[in-house]
Amino acid sequence: MTKNGFYMLLVVSMLFTSCIPVKDLWYLQDKNNTGEQNTISAVESKPYRLQVNDVISINIKAIDPKLVSIFNTTESATTAKSESALYFDGFTVDDHGNIRMPILGEINVIGYTLEEVRGIIEKKLLEEYFKSEANVFVTVKLAGFRYTINGEVGSTGTKTLFQSHVNIMEAVANAGDITTVGNRKAVMIVRQTPTGVQMNEIDLTDANVMKSPYYYLQPNDYIYVKPLRQKTWGTGQTGIQSIGTIITLLSLATTVYLIIKN
Repeated sequence: MTKNGFYMLLVVSMLFTSCIPVKDLWYLQDKNNTGEQNTISAVESKPYRLQVNDVISINIKAIDPKLVSIFNTTESATTAKSESALYFDGFTVDDHGNIRMPILGEINVIGYTLEEVRGIIEKKLLEEYFKSEANVFVTVKLAGFRYTINGEVGSTGTKTLFQSHVNIMEAVANAGDITTVGNRKAVMIVRQTPTGVQMNEIDLTDANVMKSPYYYLQPNDYIYVKPLRQKTWGTGQTGIQSIGTIITLLSLATTVYLIIKN
């Protein structure tokens, strides 16, 4: 093999190994290669069960608002709240699994779903304070769906979405999407459960990820997107960038050679 042929082979090899293939950037691919339109049923998300340090928002209504005003916090009647207002006006689950409400006192909510907590509060109100004619209406919600995302995404940090269900694709989009050098095939999710911490990696390039129990997030999940090897190589993320890097290196090598020769 001639010297020119060797250099050409070296350039082509570096070009192909440094570029990031399109298939590594494409979400939810049909890896069965059936060529047909498939319907993939996502795993139904299980109701979230409250844990220590969760913050919930509770609003109590009745035909006569004055009758229930003493049970509500000062700002509970407002229709729109900031995240900080929800934190300060909400009810935090303490280390014993209780929340402390005006008049009603301490109520144990650890391990219960939001719907179950709503039923507990309504039952307590009707048994101790009101008759059914009062038409007591209780709403219980999480004070925002909070998760933390780190690694190769556009915007890292703790995010809050004001909706009851959030899937991994929505969470990634809300964080500015995964960068070009982010590994979409190995996105790690760390989940705190009553029995301990669970860690799992999911492949966002595979449409079958929607069947994973980690496709739908739970409040306080931690998401980490690993970098691809191409990030550490520094040769560029696209073919054009790689060619530019290679030309720069060859120019530098030629300059050094000529200086030494002369």
